[in-house]
Amino acid sequence: EDPSLERHFKGHRDAVTSVDFSRAKKQLVSGSMDSSLMIWSMKPQMRAYRFLGHKDAVLCVQFSPSGHLVASGSRDKTVRLWIPSIKGESTVFKAHTATVRSVHFSSDGQSLVTASDDKTVKVWTVHRQKFLFSLSQHINWVRCARFSPDGRLIVSSSDDKTVKLWDKTSRECIHSFCEHGGFVNHVDFHPSGNCIAAGGTDSTVKLWDVRMNRLLQHYQGNSVVNSLSFHPSGNYLVTASSDSTLKIMDLLEGRLLYTLHGHQGPATCVAFSRDGDYFASGGSDEQVMVWKTNFDTDYGDVVKSQKYGSSVDGTHGTGVEMDCGSHHKKTKTQDTGRTHEQQEEETSLANTLEHIMGQLDVLTQTVSILEQRLTLTEDKLKECLENQQKIIQNKTN
Repeated sequence: EDPSLERHFKGHRDAVTSVDFSRAKKQLVSGSMDSSLMIWSMKPQMRAYRFLGHKDAVLCVQFSPSGHLVASGSRDKTVRLWIPSIKGESTVFKAHTATVRSVHFSSDGQSLVTASDDKTVKVWTVHRQKFLFSLSQHINWVRCARFSPDGRLIVSSSDDKTVKLWDKTSRECIHSFCEHGGFVNHVDFHPSGNCIAAGGTDSTVKLWDVRMNRLLQHYQGNSVVNSLSFHPSGNYLVTASSDSTLKIMDLLEGRLLYTLHGHQGPATCVAFSRDGDYFASGGSDEQVMVWKTNFDTDYGDVVKSQKYGSSVDGTHGTGVEMDCGSHHKKTKTQDTGRTHEQQEEETSLANTLEHIMGQLDVLTQTVSILEQRLTLTEDKLKECLENQQKIIQNKTN
C-alpha cells in the first residue's frame, strides 16, 4: 500500500522550516519563517498552540527524547528550550554570533548540538544551557549537525560542500567527506550509527559508511534536497525537495520507491515519527502534512549486505554493498527465555523511568525559567537603584 496523506495543518503565516514528532506521537512541532513554533495535537479537534518568543525566523525545532521539552533555533541567533504545554514557557540563550540553523538532542537528552552561520558547531548541556565546546573547522555556514545514536560522534554539513565527522570526546574532526558538488543542506545518522546520509543543492543524496569512510550509495535527483529522515528500521529514507516532492528510497534495494506530491512549492522539511508509522513534511506553502507510511509493518529479516545501486533517475548507481547493520525484527524464539509477566514488568519499569526522566526535564527547565526571571528582576532592581542614586546625586549637587 502506498503512503497516504492523513491530514494537513494550517496555521503558519510563512514557510515551514522544520518538523518533529514527540516520542509518543501525541504531538507534532513545526517551526516557521513567521518567527513562531506551533505544537499540533495528533488527536482530532484538539487545538494547536502557537509559541512566540523568537524575534526572527525559526529555522529548526526538535522534541527532546522524553517529549517534555522542545528546542528551537532562530535567525535571531538564539536557542530556546520550551515546555510544550498551554503556557509555552521557555528559556533563551544566545547560542551563536549568527543564525542558528540546526538543533539536535543527544539520545540521552542531556546534551544539545547546534549549528550556525558563524561556521561553528556547539555542544551544550540541556538542563543549565551551559556551553561545553565548539567545533570550528568548517569554512562556511553550517546547515546541520547531529549526534550519533550512541552519542560518541557528531556529524555536520556545510555550505563549504563538506560533511564532517567529529569525535565528541577528543573534539577532533576524524573525517571530511568531500563528494558533494554543492551546499550540503542536511545530514543524519542511520539508526545503527554505522552510516550517514546527506543531501544538498547538487540534487543528490549520498550515503557513507562511517567505519570505512567510503561511499555506499549515490542517488541522483532532479532538484535541491532540503531535508531527509531515516525510517527507524533503517531500511528506508525519505527526502524533501525543492521540486515540491517527497521521495522514499528503499536502501536495501538501492532504488526509488515512491514520489509523493502534496506541497505547492518547495518541500522544505521531513521527519519520520519515532516508530516509523507516520512521517511529517513542511513546505514553503505554509502547510504541515502528516502521512501514513503504510510500509509492511513486519520489516522482516534484513539481509545486511546486498548488491544493488540504481539511482533515483533510473541510471546505474554505485553498485556497492550496503551494510549499516540494519535493525532486525526480533523473532519470537529470541524471547522464549523470559515470561510474559517479566516482559510486562520490564516494560512498566522502562515506562516509569521514562516518565521520571521527563518530569526531571520539566522541573529543571522550570528552575531555569525561574532563574532567568530572577536575573531579570535583579537587573531591574539594580537599574532602579542606580537611577535613584543618580536622582539623589543630582539633588545634592
